[in-house]
Amino acid sequence: MGKTGEVSRRGFMRSAAAAGAALGGLTILGAAARGQAVKTFKVGLIGCGGRGRGALGDIMNAGKSLNVDIRVVALADAMPDRVAAAREGLKAREQDVPESRCFAGFDAYKKLLGTDVEIVLMCTSPNFRPAHFEAAVKAGKHVFVEKPVAVDAPGCRRMLAAGEEAAKKGLAVLAGTCLRHDKGYGAMRQLIAEGAIGRPLGGVIYYCTGRLWSRPRAEGMSDAEYMVRNWVNFAGMSGDHIVEQDVHTIDMLNWCLGAVPIAAVATGARHRRQTGDQYDSFSVDFEYPGQVHIHNLLRQINGCWSWGNGVHLVGEKGWARIGTGVTLWDGTRVKPPEVPMTMNMYVQEHCVLLASLLKGQPINHTRDVTESTLSAIMGRDAAYTGRRIEWKEYMDPAAKSDLYDRAYATTSEDFEAGKVVAPKDDVVPIPGKA
Repeated sequence: MGKTGEVSRRGFMRSAAAAGAALGGLTILGAAARGQAVKTFKVGLIGCGGRGRGALGDIMNAGKSLNVDIRVVALADAMPDRVAAAREGLKAREQDVPESRCFAGFDAYKKLLGTDVEIVLMCTSPNFRPAHFEAAVKAGKHVFVEKPVAVDAPGCRRMLAAGEEAAKKGLAVLAGTCLRHDKGYGAMRQLIAEGAIGRPLGGVIYYCTGRLWSRPRAEGMSDAEYMVRNWVNFAGMSGDHIVEQDVHTIDMLNWCLGAVPIAAVATGARHRRQTGDQYDSFSVDFEYPGQVHIHNLLRQINGCWSWGNGVHLVGEKGWARIGTGVTLWDGTRVKPPEVPMTMNMYVQEHCVLLASLLKGQPINHTRDVTESTLSAIMGRDAAYTGRRIEWKEYMDPAAKSDLYDRAYATTSEDFEAGKVVAPKDDVVPIPGKA
């Protein structure tokens, strides 16, 4: 991705062929692996919350499908109770992590990376991701990295640099952009890549749901702990919900178009939230190469109509939407192709990671997930500031934009140094002033 030229059918065809080859290789490997001797991978988890514990189950199920033994050998989280919960949950899967390999605290990830783990699952809140990923690559570990991978542009550039280093070292990096491993989305994307709708002209993506959880602040709780336990409510921890959740839909859009947006104009607002410093809704116009404009609608408000998430693209020949397929302008329906995805997307993505290691062809999704993260950040910042923001403002220092170095003081290093201060509830960026 990262193209600046016109969105083209030729680019779609090349990417479609590559995607098909990768998926086909996974299917063949899956059949072959069941006849091979068992392979064991030592796995460690950084971030033992619900998503992290879910990822452990997913990689174990993926290993089972490929005749690979997954041994969880280390756990790390800032909060001791979460480490204990993950350790207890693993016992039901006959996995017992020694207490000496269960690490707590904001530097726990360093201790885990000092063990003999081979694959690290990174499932903390995304503000920690750049530092954790850099350390994992330096330690020579393969990585499953949850989306999004940063909350600001400096974090994204750290991710890209570390991803390049991972490629030099032959390390696998698989991103948790799970819609790429969903059968329905995969079929739609393949149709678009094969030119079923012609050159895309525009479209809409959406992610409309209720608000996520929040937890009360206990007496004596530090700012750091309060923010960690309520990370989905703080822009400095999650990136705001356009980054934390809508990144899935934006990632699918970038994948389908084979490009990243060159600019964004947006509006957003806070309506009913009472904790944290995030917006409740966003409306973004993403401009892609070739004057392709995509409207991104998203909302997290209880009691409202929920649209879920999806992608709807309009092209020269017709339109495509997940769950509906492709319809040409004359009313003809185009049958979706069969894509080789036999498991749910959360397990499928780990199958792709393990398969790439078994084949000796480590996958590296760092650039794709980072570009999707930065696309979402651009939409957020356009809403926060009220400005038209261009991609180059984040990636090119010659653009001399204040956004190039604008960062949240919520990095892993900030937490480790005890410098984190929780923002005031209900104080949000004001467009035209931020």
